[in-house]
Amino acid sequence: MSWKKPVTLNGKYIALVPLSMEHCTDLIAATKDGELWKLWYATVPSPEGMMAEIQHRLDSQDKGTLLPWTVIDNRTNLAIGMTTYLKVSEADRRLDIGWTWYRRSAQMTSVNTECKLLLLKHAFETLKCVAVGFGANFFNNNSRRAIERLGAKFDGIIRNKRIMPNGAVCDFCLYSIIDSEWKTVKLNLESKLLKPMT
Repeated sequence: MSWKKPVTLNGKYIALVPLSMEHCTDLIAATKDGELWKLWYATVPSPEGMMAEIQHRLDSQDKGTLLPWTVIDNRTNLAIGMTTYLKVSEADRRLDIGWTWYRRSAQMTSVNTECKLLLLKHAFETLKCVAVGFGANFFNNNSRRAIERLGAKFDGIIRNKRIMPNGAVCDFCLYSIIDSEWKTVKLNLESKLLKPMT
């Protein structure tokens, strides 16, 4: 299977479907839930910038540099966020998961757990990755806790990694899961999903 071919990944609570401009209206509504674009330490598209962000991710997919998904809530069939494989290296059998955001009402629920389970399962079991990486702004404590909750290990900090749209120069924390850890990580995520979704 091609590492960069769009594919649908189905779960109990959510589905990850290839990103499409058809999702734009739902994604605008999703980003308005909590005014996520106003978070100074994150880069979530604004309602006005959503179409351009979708096009950017689709253009990058055409260039083979990333693989983007829309997160669909199976209960409502509405788009509630986005996630992406990036830094895809088939030769090195590794990739990163990032550029992920969900509407505020979907945060702190089973959505992120199942999203990451689907992405990691595809990465390790279908693509046969040896490592999957994650990164988060040093000040994005919610994202860092969510990554650690998956079972990812802390690899280090890259100082002055990114200049944010507001001009802040930020450090980024890097994490990873390697193939020998996948079985335990998978069991951890599956056990979390046994609890009812809130």
